Amino acid sequence: MSSDDSFVDRVQHLVSDNKRSLLIGAAAVVVAAGGVAYYVASTRGAGGAGDEENVKGDKKKDKRKKKHKKTVKDKDGPIIEERKPKAPEVSSELEDDKVLTADEIAELSTEERTKLAATLKQKGNEAYQARSFTTAADYYTRAIALTPKPEPVYYSNRAACYVNMTPPKHELVVEDCDAALKLDSHYLKALNRRAMALEALELYEASLRDYTATTILGKFQNDSAGQAVERVLKKLSTQKAAEILATREPRLPSFTFIYAYFAAFRPRALPALPENPSTGDNTLILALEALGASDYAHSLSFVNEAIEQGISWDAGKAEAFNLRGTFKFLIGETDAAKADLQASIDLLPSMTQSWVKIASVYMEQGDTAKAFECFEEAIKHNPEDPDIYYHRGQVLFIMNDFAQAAENYTKSTALDDQFVFSHIQLAVAQYKSGNLANSMATFRRTLKAFPQRSEPQNYYGELLLDQQRFQDAVEKFDRAIEIERNKTPTNVLPLVNKGLALFQWKQDVDAAERCCHEALRIDAECEAAVATLAQLSLQQGKVDQAVRMFERHSELARNEPELVNALTYQYASYAQLEFMKNYPELASQLSQLASGM
Repeated sequence: MSSDDSFVDRVQHLVSDNKRSLLIGAAAVVVAAGGVAYYVASTRGAGGAGDEENVKGDKKKDKRKKKHKKTVKDKDGPIIEERKPKAPEVSSELEDDKVLTADEIAELSTEERTKLAATLKQKGNEAYQARSFTTAADYYTRAIALTPKPEPVYYSNRAACYVNMTPPKHELVVEDCDAALKLDSHYLKALNRRAMALEALELYEASLRDYTATTILGKFQNDSAGQAVERVLKKLSTQKAAEILATREPRLPSFTFIYAYFAAFRPRALPALPENPSTGDNTLILALEALGASDYAHSLSFVNEAIEQGISWDAGKAEAFNLRGTFKFLIGETDAAKADLQASIDLLPSMTQSWVKIASVYMEQGDTAKAFECFEEAIKHNPEDPDIYYHRGQVLFIMNDFAQAAENYTKSTALDDQFVFSHIQLAVAQYKSGNLANSMATFRRTLKAFPQRSEPQNYYGELLLDQQRFQDAVEKFDRAIEIERNKTPTNVLPLVNKGLALFQWKQDVDAAERCCHEALRIDAECEAAVATLAQLSLQQGKVDQAVRMFERHSELARNEPELVNALTYQYASYAQLEFMKNYPELASQLSQLASGM
């Protein structure tokens, strides 16, 4: 289990335990590459698509609604009398089908104008239900011109006509909903229609703003609005991620992330140089020495130089392409990584580490079958290489096949019992399989066998935390932190885990934040600490602080899935801030609303 995987589990627990108060402006929050969705309101009712009458959940009205047959494309169904302006009793006989000029309208009394406008609105409703959308829009336009006091329902109903025209006139829908919402900012039908039109125009940020407002104003009772938030968040985050990646310069992720990745492979001896090494040969050795010293920036620079300078022997070239391909994978350049690792395999098919790493690339691309083919090829060349079985166990673990994963970890340990992660992952796989006693026993043996390694303490602490044995978990994290403080460089993940444990145990936000800030002091690009601080800010209702942390998390994202995930949080938080700005009178009630669901 990599350190990064461990962090994901911890944050998932944080979100799961506190989901009602996190991102209450959004329908769902996606956490981690696995795509697990945590809904803001787990007990939302089955309200309709923005109709005020459905929010109250009246059972009789729900039954009537089910019997009602929708006959048009509008998601709200045929226009109903959402709001009936009360028309005064007047005795004037008016020709309501006659198109009046501005001067003729000016000559009418207020009562006459109001009555005629209401009549035209009714004719518009009838034309709408008859699917005569152009005629209906004309009636609403005449009603708008007549009414002495603008009515938001007229604009909203005309917007519904524009929605159903062929092709739909989305720009006009937005204009009419703007007018309706200017008159009544809480008008859910207009908000929902504008959101749909903005989504169709691919103006996703504005659409998300409106769907979020619809969700909150509807007290999270409107499932379709909540689903729309999730849908638009995905579209927006995917779009923005593509734009960012198209222009962003490739860069290495945090030290913590890189260290965790390389630590998952057993160290190997430096290759023997040929009798008369070239400049490129010597530079390759510098790259591998820098890697051994955890100086990743220099290792990457040296390996690039070595390949450019030229390496004189095939085994050295295979090492170089293996290392450069690994860095490209860490940077997020998946296709380039695969090309380099394949070049390494072509030069030296017996180099099983390249087979294992290219399997990881295929897994990231979602090609599980190809990944397992790579493991089988590696076994053909060196069936006694313990790294093969450890990493195949990792793939099986990701696929939730814990029994098969445990078999592979056991095989890896049988071939080399000095690799701490095989022992740790075996214990975790046993735990995931429900074998609690075996898991705890494996961890205790591992703690005894590796007293100066922080990883067994850290991951054992995670399992204790999962069992809500908070004090024991914190003790293990403290021991891991103590061990790491004597090392250079330092693995900061035990600090982040301790922060999450203190939050879950005592709701001690200050202590949790101190742990994360300490982690960032040591490793300024630690994604785990940044993401956790963002979640803690949301927990306290400090949405502006959370946004800054999510923006930083987006900057640190390694690849497209990670970036999409970070942007999902970021834009959901933006939408919540926008709601608080547009509805300041409700901002103070948001926390109460979330906790009361």
